[in-house]
Parts: sequence; C-alpha cells; structure tokens
Amino acid sequence: MKSALMVAEKPSLAASLATILSNGKCSSRKGSNNACSVHEWFGNFRGEQVKFKMTSVCGHIMGLEFVGKFNSWDKVDPAELFSCPTEKKESTPNLRMPAFLSQEAKGCEYLILWLDCDKEGENICFEVMAAVSGVMRNVFSNRVTYRAKFSAITDKDIKYAMDNLIHPNENEAKSVDARQELDLRIGCAFTRFQTKFFQGKYADLDASLISYGPCQTPTLGFCVQRHDEIQTFKPESFWYVQVTVGENPEIKLEWSRVRIFEKEVACMFLNKVKDQKEALVESVTSKETFRSRPQALNTVELMRAASAGLGIGPHTAMQIAEKLYTRGYISYPRTETTQYPTNFDLVGVVKLLQPSSEFGEEARDILRDMSSPRKGNDAGDHPPITPMKLASRNELDGGDTWRLYDYICRHFLGTISRDLKYRLTTTKFKINNELFTNTSSVLIDPGYTKVMTWQAFNKNEVITPFTVNEKVKINDVRLVESQTGPPDYLTESELISLMEKHGIGTDASIPVHINNICQRNYVAIGGGRTLTPTNLGIVLVHGYRKIDPELVLPTMRSAVEQQLNLIAHGSADYRLVLKHAVEIFRLKFLYFVQNISNMDILFEATFSSLCSSGKALSRCGKCRRYMKYIQTKPARLHCSQCDETYTMPTKGIVRVYRELKCPLDDFELLAWSNGAKGKSYPLCPYCYNYPPFRDMPKNSGCNSCPHPTCAHSLSSLGVSSCIECDRGVLVLDCTMSPKSWRLVCNFCDVIINCFDDAVKVNVEGDSCEECGAQQVTAIYKAEKTPFKDDVTDKKGCIFCFEDFIPLVEKHKAVEMRRAQGGRGRGRSVRGRGGKSSRGRNKPPKDKMAQLAAYFV
Repeated sequence: MKSALMVAEKPSLAASLATILSNGKCSSRKGSNNACSVHEWFGNFRGEQVKFKMTSVCGHIMGLEFVGKFNSWDKVDPAELFSCPTEKKESTPNLRMPAFLSQEAKGCEYLILWLDCDKEGENICFEVMAAVSGVMRNVFSNRVTYRAKFSAITDKDIKYAMDNLIHPNENEAKSVDARQELDLRIGCAFTRFQTKFFQGKYADLDASLISYGPCQTPTLGFCVQRHDEIQTFKPESFWYVQVTVGENPEIKLEWSRVRIFEKEVACMFLNKVKDQKEALVESVTSKETFRSRPQALNTVELMRAASAGLGIGPHTAMQIAEKLYTRGYISYPRTETTQYPTNFDLVGVVKLLQPSSEFGEEARDILRDMSSPRKGNDAGDHPPITPMKLASRNELDGGDTWRLYDYICRHFLGTISRDLKYRLTTTKFKINNELFTNTSSVLIDPGYTKVMTWQAFNKNEVITPFTVNEKVKINDVRLVESQTGPPDYLTESELISLMEKHGIGTDASIPVHINNICQRNYVAIGGGRTLTPTNLGIVLVHGYRKIDPELVLPTMRSAVEQQLNLIAHGSADYRLVLKHAVEIFRLKFLYFVQNISNMDILFEATFSSLCSSGKALSRCGKCRRYMKYIQTKPARLHCSQCDETYTMPTKGIVRVYRELKCPLDDFELLAWSNGAKGKSYPLCPYCYNYPPFRDMPKNSGCNSCPHPTCAHSLSSLGVSSCIECDRGVLVLDCTMSPKSWRLVCNFCDVIINCFDDAVKVNVEGDSCEECGAQQVTAIYKAEKTPFKDDVTDKKGCIFCFEDFIPLVEKHKAVEMRRAQGGRGRGRSVRGRGGKSSRGRNKPPKDKMAQLAAYFV
C-alpha cells in the first residue's frame, strides 16, 4: 500500500486537519523531535487506497545566515556583507525538523503540503520538499508533490481543498527568498556599523541595538515626520462671528465665511450684523442621507480597528487572529480582499451566529432583511475574514481574544445589514447680507449600527421648524477668538494606513515592523495608542535625512516591493532583481559610512559622551587607568585613555572581584550576579568581548574559559557535565561571598548550593570512579564542621560521597525561571536526583592535554 505524507504549518493545525480529513478516525503519536505529532489513517487518493500521515513544521524550517566568519561583528567590515556568501541553516536546531521530516517521509510516494496560503507558506513548501528530497524520489515533480489551498478550517473548505489539489508556486517562494536576502544584507550591514559607531561614543542611548531595516526605518520615518510637524507648528489666531437665535432651544448659527485671520476684517463683518435684531430665513432644505455599511474585512482593516477601537496593538491582534484561525473560529486572517466570492454562503454564516447570546438577536433580524454586501476589492488571494464557528465569551476566556472575535462577527453582520439612514435639514439665514447656517440630523434607520454599536448615530437632534422668509429674533452676536492647533501624534491605526498606502511591508509584516520600532526604543506608545518618537528615533531619522533621505523615505522600499511582486508573478528574474537591489544599497551604505559625521553631529547634541558618563569601576589591562561603568542599556565599560568600549552582561550587578587579574591580558576581573538566588560568575572584560580560545563563546565568563592554568577558569573549577542540559558544565563559584559555595552550570539555569560555612573548597585533579566527576575537598573550621566524626576536611565526589550528599541543595536561577515560563518551580532538591543523572556526569577536558595545546 502506498503512503502519503501531509505537512501543515503548525502542530495544532495538523491535528485539526487530520480530524477533518479522517472523519475523526485517525490515530496519533508523538514525533521523534517531541514538538510535532503524527496523525495516521487510511483513505483514498488518486483512485487507490493509501496510508495518510499528517504532521507539521513549526513555521520556517530554514533561516538565511552569513557563512562562518561573516557572522562576527568584530572580524568583518560590514561592507563585505553585501557580497559575502550566505547559507540556509535550521531556524530552530533543537527541533531537528529536517531530520524529523526526512524520517517520516521514508517510504512515502506522495507529499501533500498544507502550509499557510501566502507567499511565506509557499516558501516553506519548498523548504519541506528540500528536507525530504533525500528519501523521496522526484519530490519536485508534479506527480509526487501537491499543494492544498484553503482559507478556513472547516469540513467543507478542507475537503474541497483535498479534492482540488494544485502544485507549489516556485516564483512566490523565490520572491520570499529574495526579500530574506535583501533584508539580511541591508539590515545587518547598516545595523552593525551604526551600533558599533554610536555605542562606542555615547552613554545614554538606552538601546542594545541601533538597528536599520528597509521597512522598519521608513515606518519610523512616518512617526518622526508627524513629530516634526507638531514641533514646527506655529499657532495662528483667528476670529469668527457667532450668532445665537431662537428660543427653547437657542440655536448657534455657523458663519458661512468660517473664520478670518485678520482681526480688523473680522470686526468689520461683526459691525455689519451686531446691530441687527432679526435674521431672515432664506432657504430650508431637507434630504435623506446615508452612511454606508462597511466592506468585507481584510487584514489591514482588522489591525486598524483592533488598535483604534479595541486598544489592541497590531502585532498582538494578528497573534490572536492566528490562534482563532487555527482553532477553526475564523477564516484565514491574512488577506487583502474586501469582496466576498460570488459563491460565498452568506446565509449559512448568519445562521451559524443566530444562537449567540451576544449578537444572535441582531443576526436573526438581519436574516429576515439581508442586504447585498458592498462591492470591494478582489486581490485574488483569500476571501475576507469571516467567522467560521460560533464561540461563547467563556469559551474564549473573555479578554482580548473574545473582543477580537466579537468584532469580526459584528463586522461580518454589518456588511450585510442596511445602510444607516438619517434626515439632514439645513436652514440658511441672512443677516444684513451675511450668510449663516444651521444643520440638524434626525435618525431614520440605524441600519448596520444596530450590530456595530460603536458606530451608532451620535445624537438625534431636534429640528426647529423654520419657513422661508420667516424672521427670527437674534439673541446674541459676538466675535470669538481662537487659535489653530497642531496635529496629534500618529496613532497605530493611522500608521497602518500610511504603510499600506506607500507599499511598506505586507499585510503579514506590517505589525512586525511597528512592533520592532517600539521594542527598539525608537517610539513609545501613549494614550489612545499614539506613537511618540524617542530622542534616539528622532535623531536617527534626522541623521538619515542629512546623509541620504532615500534611506528613510518610503519610495525605495516601495520600489523594491514592486520588483519582488514581479518575481512572484514570474515576470522578473530572481537573480537580476536581487543583484540590482543589493548593488543600490551597497553604494548607499558606502556613502553613508563616508558621511556618518553628519549624523554624529546630531547625536553629539542629544546624548552624553562615554567619557563624561558612568562611574570608575576597574582598571584597564592596557593603560592601567580606571575604566568607567555605564549602566544604561546596553551596559558597557569605557576606557577614555585607550578609547575602547567593552560590552557587559545585561541586567544583574557587576562589581570588582577581589582585585584579581586575568593572566592573559592583565584586565581586572569582575564578578557578575543576577541576584542572591540567581546565577553568578567571574569575568574578564576583554575576554568577555574577545574570546582568547576558539571553543570559548563570546560574552561568556571565566566559567566557560578553557585556560589550562588560570585559577578561575573552567579547566580549574569545572566539576562535571550538567545534570540536566547536554551542553553545560557545572563550575565551582564563590563570587557571592567568601563562605558561599555553589556549582553553577555555565549554560543552563541549574545551581547547586553546597558546603555552607566551609572555609575553602578545592576542585581536585582526580575524578570519581563511579560517575566520572572531578572530586572536591571541603575544609571547615573545627567549630563549624558538619561531618559526624568531627573531621574538618574531607575529599570525595559531590554526587556520590555519602558525607557530602546532605550538604548539597539543587535549585534553578530565579530570573531564568521567570524568563523561561516557569522551568523548575524553585523547590529545592536534596542530593543528585538518582542514578540516571549520575551516568551523565563527565570530567572536563584533560588539563595536561589543554596545557600542551595552549603552549603549542
């Protein structure tokens, strides 16, 4: 019997699809990568009985990276990034996704891809095909690989997609490859250069990364442009004549000239009418007016409404929408289309919503008198966003998830409701040949606002019945002075509209770009979800404008997006478009580097220099002068004598470590700790930034340094491999206090407190015969010894020696536990946790071999 492998984009989606396609008769098992499940059943495909296997990926399998040394900020000129080689690597190596897919594809004759139906999903299709190409023959053939196109997780849509399979679109996949490579080369080159340049000079930037992005930076440019308009706005005084007529109620008339900016002229018009006692009704017009129901909902409108009406940011709104989609509550949430397909079952969706206790009554009313939806734009991608399954408030746990679902349902019902209808009555008055008007509105039919209540008619005004040529008593005439006001800061909703108008990003990437400029401290979100640029955001945009305005204007990215769309449609060659765009930005980068002083002038006027900031902390190993510690993000040490800057660990506390020095570079050692119950380790500032050994990671402390003779290194203080993770080593740490001893993993968050009140703890050269860990010696004062035989010092294995086991307590770092969503609940565990962990302990590398290698 033949087999067919099916692949969805997320594990939850795979489970839903398998249930629908197997009619609930599939069996499930955990995949070998422990992240994805495999659902199996038997069915018909291409006229024969086959075994189906449905599994998933977790987003992109591969990510584009630079090759080897080009990933180093210190060893490579950023200009080389425009031409250096790149390679695809696993996005999440821990998931072992290519190996997992390859394993499941063995023996399969067909591959059916159920990835999200957009360009990114098309790109992942080809990643899956590449992953299984080693075990499936002719996987790139149309006779082997098929593509399912669907817009909702319903029985009808999924089974229709299965009966109408197509093939993956290579052009769309290549357009995503081109965008990834462009963003990588351009973003990394500019980001590396300006981050190193400015963080080496200024202290209070309050940003760990000064990033540039071809979409992100024009997005920031819109926010700064509005800020500049506010700052340069000069208020102007203006005057207008205000007339009040009638009794019960009094009516304020609107002057037909609206306002005058010269007071003398305004006074002249005031004098014309101030002595008049009556106003003559010149005309009365009354007409029915409509406010149109909304068009069908697309992604951009959903994000706008979520931000402006619900107070939910676009990034969060799309995350919620994706969860609703994968659970089958709504259709695919990424679409540009605002017109329902001709065969769309509008009545069926309304009937679906009728039982709701929230908007069921409105649904029943609409079903009795349903209007045709307005004609919108058919972008040819996916149908508009509509509800697919009824949910209750409790089912969605209330909160933002329910509010967004509720909006989607009400918007759908609004699109097939009647237009709002009201009567508009306009009365024109003449006073000594000056014209004034009064307008009043009366609601006739609330239409779609019965369900979209937030757009309800503002006020139902009382219409005063005036007749033509009637004379109305004037109660008051006055000249009112006012001033023009500046515009408000951009809201997220307005920014989304600008990005859509200028072609910056896609419906999928717009919320990501807005989220990025917020996270990178370029803008702050204020009341009403307004976006206020920070000093850093303002200076960056002004600096780009001084050097090369096109770096921040939307025109460049818009042109690139148009070329990428040509690739997707098969109208342009992928390599030629990529080569052309990369070369343009390479030349712009070189010009930017040559003229960086123009931007630096602005930074100089806004931020404090490193020399004038921070406090003296430790001595430089080169000049022996004290270096200053700058605590503002990112934390740094700066030597003003050498004009060198060294990054330090984020968060935590940094202090001088007993005035000890690194034997390699003579820099004073520092001790970093993340709190009383958190991790800690000693570090050399120079080695932390420039690792002296190939197998020492950058930004790591002495507990990861393989120096063979240093008393603080991994080689001297390493005890065993970590009892929990595969990569870490447990290293003796005594940086907290002279009599506080612990073993701390140099990779994960495991901490083992041991030998409280010991005077000294030494790591010995010999290892435990049972588990392979280095033996340790614990030395106590006579009055403090915990040993039953009153011996003051003993030697043994911290995991196996019975006298040591009561003196050992394992826990996890507090900060790490919070960051990782509650790994290890903080309950202390005595001892080593049984035989299973014993076998995993291995001694650190042989010290004599390291010593020989070091001196060679």
